[in-house]
Amino acid sequence: MNKIAIKVEGISKAYRIGISSINKDATVISKIKTLLNKPVQNFKRVKGLSNISEKNIEDNDVYMALSNVSFELNEGEVLGIIGKNGAGKSTLLKILSRIVQPTSGRIEMFGRVASLLEVGTGFNPDLTGNENIYLNGTILGLTKKEIDARYDSIVEFSGIQQFIETPVKRYSSGMKVRLAFAVAAHLDPEILVIDEVLAVGDAEFQQKCISKMQDVANKEGRTVLFVSHDMAAVKKLCTRAILLQKGQLIKDGLPEEVIDYYYKNTTTAHASDLNVLNRNNRVFGDGRFSVEAYEILDSKGNVVQSVECGDNITIRLFYKTTTDPYNPIVVLRIKNNIDQVLFTCLSRNSYGGVMKLKTQGYIDCCIPKLPLLAGVYSIDTSLKYQSEVTDEILSGIRLQVERGDFFGTGKMNEDFVNGIVINHHWNVH
Repeated sequence: MNKIAIKVEGISKAYRIGISSINKDATVISKIKTLLNKPVQNFKRVKGLSNISEKNIEDNDVYMALSNVSFELNEGEVLGIIGKNGAGKSTLLKILSRIVQPTSGRIEMFGRVASLLEVGTGFNPDLTGNENIYLNGTILGLTKKEIDARYDSIVEFSGIQQFIETPVKRYSSGMKVRLAFAVAAHLDPEILVIDEVLAVGDAEFQQKCISKMQDVANKEGRTVLFVSHDMAAVKKLCTRAILLQKGQLIKDGLPEEVIDYYYKNTTTAHASDLNVLNRNNRVFGDGRFSVEAYEILDSKGNVVQSVECGDNITIRLFYKTTTDPYNPIVVLRIKNNIDQVLFTCLSRNSYGGVMKLKTQGYIDCCIPKLPLLAGVYSIDTSLKYQSEVTDEILSGIRLQVERGDFFGTGKMNEDFVNGIVINHHWNVH
């Protein structure tokens, strides 16, 4: 029977966020009184978090970073924690690492915990790399003899032997990550907690870290919690995954299942949401040249909800103008499920001649042989006139791409998702 390494029961974390308590129309004396009373009021507001309940969760100044999260993790399991920025992933790891206290709930952890959460966390910047190794080992409860036995392996794995006697405050971000991971992985913790901080390192070191985590889990039987936006790494490393969304655990299962659910269900905009006039994701612009609505069309000109990899598609922008702009610029940035820009369509480069618009109409961006693998994508839009942004919409429309016969071989592209496929061919001699 597997032994439980971590047991999380109903964990919630609430924060008070800043709100203005000063009335702009108040008298000077009233404003002074409000400022003088503010420290006392803030203390009462923060203290009140200990009594947080479903009744006041919706208060304007209460933010629930985590809400009633529960799960169990056995020894030797590698848990991938995924979700968008702000979903509560780092907050959960900080609670498990005993850096912050939960507002409510209960945690049971069996064994020593080593954490790698942020660049430089746990290091004294004025101490050398050598001294920080012994400091971290001592904090974990190891004796000097035990640290001595691991010291050479730590330094060799980090790859910064030349700088080991240099104060950490003079290290680059990559050097700090290298040393921090080497220390965390080699001091034999029963539970290893790793945040997205590994993204700071180079590709070679990231692969080295993933191999080490696999050894820690598979060969040494230790437990690993791994937060990452790299879905390929989560699939390769983890035996299980959970998906957090707005502080809630909404999916728990095999990495492939959870990631697939994430791709299909956590995007913000949908192609059927044509009207964008009241969108809160419109972030900038004076409105002289603006987007009114979107459509996705297939090769026959039909409005569709999804397309296939390799299809000829059209992204249609309905616009309006107030100044009849002459030769404006349209920019479309196509992003994957973690908001990474995969490619950009820029009218300034690809439109032949001078673009002339009327007061309203639509502009088509035609993409032949869509080079996107199966997955869910979003599109940012920027409209410019005379080098000034007149409209900026983030994730204005969702693009659902299904598997397709991109190469015309009768074979579907199904090995990878949420990425770009490059047209190529093979010769055999």
